[in-house]
Amino acid sequence: MSLVVPVPSETFDVDLEDGAQIRVRRHGNRNGVRLTVTHGNGFAADAYLPFWDLLTPHYDVLVFDFRNHGQNTPADPPNHFYAQLSRDLARVRDAIDARLGNKTTVGIFHSMSGRAAMKHAIEIGWRWAALVLFDPPNVPPPDHPRYQAMEAFENRLTQWALGRRRRFAAIGELADEYLQSRTTKGWVPGAHELMARSVLRKRPDGDGYELVCAPENEAAIYAEALTLNLWPPASAFGGPVKLIGADPHLKGAPATAETNYALGTENGYDYAFVPGTGHLLQIEKPAECARLVEEFVTQCGLRS
Repeated sequence: MSLVVPVPSETFDVDLEDGAQIRVRRHGNRNGVRLTVTHGNGFAADAYLPFWDLLTPHYDVLVFDFRNHGQNTPADPPNHFYAQLSRDLARVRDAIDARLGNKTTVGIFHSMSGRAAMKHAIEIGWRWAALVLFDPPNVPPPDHPRYQAMEAFENRLTQWALGRRRRFAAIGELADEYLQSRTTKGWVPGAHELMARSVLRKRPDGDGYELVCAPENEAAIYAEALTLNLWPPASAFGGPVKLIGADPHLKGAPATAETNYALGTENGYDYAFVPGTGHLLQIEKPAECARLVEEFVTQCGLRS
């Protein structure tokens, strides 16, 4: 099965403070509440199509990749760290309103982008009608019972990213890697090939493909997660936040699942998890994830 991203109704580039750019793509119902949708570390927003396409009948969906990911040209120097990602998000948020007009806007973020959105909202400013955070890799204070598990998780991912393959003769080679991996094989049919297409670009010399997000940039984000000191209560935000985690009861669940359960239940979040899912829950059970988003938007009483 092949998944094809529809042609956007509108596309525009956002200039960042260091000369890099982020490309924003518009899909869906222009009369609906505006949703921004992006991705996790080393991935790309187009590959979340099985999730966000379900929202396009009723919502104005703006899809974008963070710097050094997806459709964006890698920056030189990369400036690939959380403080920069948060400032980039502020730029994108401003540019969307400047281009399309002020409108009720809900931010939907996964993993790395969820952490960047949390940092942006608390340290730069609340710019949303509501936030939805899918399984962000939150790291509690060192004296918390979940700290050691997250420390081991992030260190393991850092070493994995530093050693990962960056060049491929064909897109199918990376798709096969996703199919064979325990953590990604549970994606919906077609998502493995779509993800491979979304995170690779043709090499400048024409000899095959390479990862858009260089492994050293991906590794830097995993390593930095341990230094952010970002374990906020829900009350620290300027508006409603929905925290949606991987299944903490699933055998072999990622460390993020139990950690987000702890954050959600201890720190006053509107928290839910999607049964039977791991960290890439939006690509594993997209219908359930989309339903939770729509229920939350309705619960918040949001209208265009």
